[in-house]
Amino acid sequence: MKSTVILVGADKGGVGKTTLSRALVDYLGRKGVSTRAFDTEYPRGTLKRFHPAITEVIDFTNVADQMKVLDTLDTSGVRVTLVDLKAGNLSIALDTFDRIGALEAARTGQFDLALFHVIGSAIASLEEINELAKYMNGIDYIIARNFINETNFFEWDQKTYKKYFAKLNAAHEIDIPRLNAMAYEQVDLAAVPFKDFIDNKNAQGEAGNFSFVLRGYVRKWCHDLDEQLEKLKLIQGLAAAPAAAGAKRAG
Repeated sequence: MKSTVILVGADKGGVGKTTLSRALVDYLGRKGVSTRAFDTEYPRGTLKRFHPAITEVIDFTNVADQMKVLDTLDTSGVRVTLVDLKAGNLSIALDTFDRIGALEAARTGQFDLALFHVIGSAIASLEEINELAKYMNGIDYIIARNFINETNFFEWDQKTYKKYFAKLNAAHEIDIPRLNAMAYEQVDLAAVPFKDFIDNKNAQGEAGNFSFVLRGYVRKWCHDLDEQLEKLKLIQGLAAAPAAAGAKRAG
């Protein structure tokens, strides 16, 4: 079983990077895909609040912590390793992957590597895409436009947009849909995975006291985001693998 490494990052904070990481971990869990996560928001670790059992907080600028991620791919026993990169460290992380040969290892098939690049509506986000292009050859590159906080992308006229994407023929795009602000706030305060919030379970696994209405908004948001994720061949392949394994065992 080949390992898959998913990087989630942005060179700007506040664009919803960790929200997408949470949603990806939640989605993979619901599909039966074994997953571990590394939260590089050292030392506090936002992702770990929501998925403490499978998440370790690391400092990705530390060589020993880089080894925790990459030297254990074949021995971890999980299919997916998700790395939630600290805001502002995306370019640094990719440069590190390049210098130590991880990008080349992925290109030659030693493991699968994908980058979810979460972008905001400013032209600065398009500049980020331009800066990352040199790393993306042979890497699964997904650009995630985040609408969760009523972000608008009207600033991007088509001519400008196409200019930046011209270098990225293999890039994929998804939209992170908008989530009602009160629902977003409550699921954040609950500090549980999206699925547990929807199922009205608190952090102790007991019956929660979450609003039926807000749970409905989160359920619809997850459904809409699932549809976006399932457009990606990466996600299609990961979700299909456990089902195929189950069918093989049953046969």
